[in-house]
Amino acid sequence: MSRPKPTVLLEYVNKKTYRSEQVLEAEAIWAVFHKDKPFNLKSSNMLTNYPGPKYKKTSFSNCNEFTVYKLSTGEAVSEE
Repeated sequence: MSRPKPTVLLEYVNKKTYRSEQVLEAEAIWAVFHKDKPFNLKSSNMLTNYPGPKYKKTSFSNCNEFTVYKLSTGEAVSEE
């Protein structure tokens, strides 16, 4: 079963490269914490940067060290 198409709020298409950047509507942001702390995943190819970053498919099905948080509200942070 495929995902439903998201609602596109904003879109920019580079006319030279045809790369598209979209801002999509979401009900929340889902964050995975490791041992109750946020973390980032990084992967890279040391030989080339082509075709660029992709979304990583991850699963932590058998590990009690990971917790999922639903972020639907929060405190706004601004530079002062």
